[in-house]
Amino acid sequence: MIQTLEEMIRRFCAYGLEFKDCDGFTHDWCTLIPALELEYKTSIHFSTGKKPGMLEKGWNPRLPYDTLKKDLVDIHSTASSLKLILEKARQHANRFMQYSFKYAK
Repeated sequence: MIQTLEEMIRRFCAYGLEFKDCDGFTHDWCTLIPALELEYKTSIHFSTGKKPGMLEKGWNPRLPYDTLKKDLVDIHSTASSLKLILEKARQHANRFMQYSFKYAK
């Protein structure tokens, strides 16, 4: 376990004190240590077959991926039907406005 952590830190520090990522943002490797810790605690280790976060605290940390809803509604079909309803309502209102203009003369 210590060897794994040592290897991860070595690779992290290999970039130098500051490095640019693929998006052009400059990082100081010290600021990325919490991300390294999260990665380490949420990955299954070969020797134990378990995640260190589970062994340490008895529960797995929640990742951003875990907060995504699995059963999201397809909004495109709903939006399309709503657009159709609104278009029909607009046409209906337009037609009755024309009738009212005829009778107002």
